[in-house]
Amino acid sequence: MNKNTSPLKKELQQDWETLKRLDTHGKLVFLWDYYKWRALVCVCVVVIIGTFAHMLWEGQKPRRLRVCVVLNTEDDCSVWFHRFTQELKSDGAEGDVDVNQDQPFDYDNRYAYLYEVEVMTAISAKRIDVTVCNADMYSYLLALNACLPLDTALSDDLVSELLSREMLCYDTANLTEDENGEVNLADGIDGYFAIELSDTEFGRTYNQTDEEAEPLYAVIIANTEHFADSEALVRALVAE
Repeated sequence: MNKNTSPLKKELQQDWETLKRLDTHGKLVFLWDYYKWRALVCVCVVVIIGTFAHMLWEGQKPRRLRVCVVLNTEDDCSVWFHRFTQELKSDGAEGDVDVNQDQPFDYDNRYAYLYEVEVMTAISAKRIDVTVCNADMYSYLLALNACLPLDTALSDDLVSELLSREMLCYDTANLTEDENGEVNLADGIDGYFAIELSDTEFGRTYNQTDEEAEPLYAVIIANTEHFADSEALVRALVAE
């Protein structure tokens, strides 16, 4: 054997000679005993690369709407959103609808700050156009000034309808505490930032709680670029 042969090559040659002397069962045992960790590492690397490639590919696909749903219950509203998606895409326009029901938001949970970071990151990355959310998440969106004023986001006829049905919520956004725990009211921005869904068919179906009824809101996120499809979702949500 060549003295300049690398240790790795020597090891591979020795393993090859061993494999040639073994029967089929012995080959399998030998490979598993000596190469299982290398094989597992290779599999993990392939899975990680494949996952990131899939995420990159999915991120490049056009999206018509990205919806975040945070209910007061543990109900699954996938059926409702599937029906809405089919109706929305019946116009033949390109793009999918993403519906995320996996973001809990509860200030009674000690990990609430993690929920805040998740929501802030999703908004910054434009991964939310509209959210159907509970009171805790709505208050956080107000503090972030992330809610688009609905009288500027929606058509005049829809705004008039929602006002007549007393569904638009007039609130103050951009109020946050400073390092001393004080709030400067001069920073507040008043406006209609949410739609109360509790008395809608959607609310009656997916906001039934055993305890005292809690509000459920629809909010359009300020940095959305999908105004028409966002309004289409609002119209579907407030349908009687």
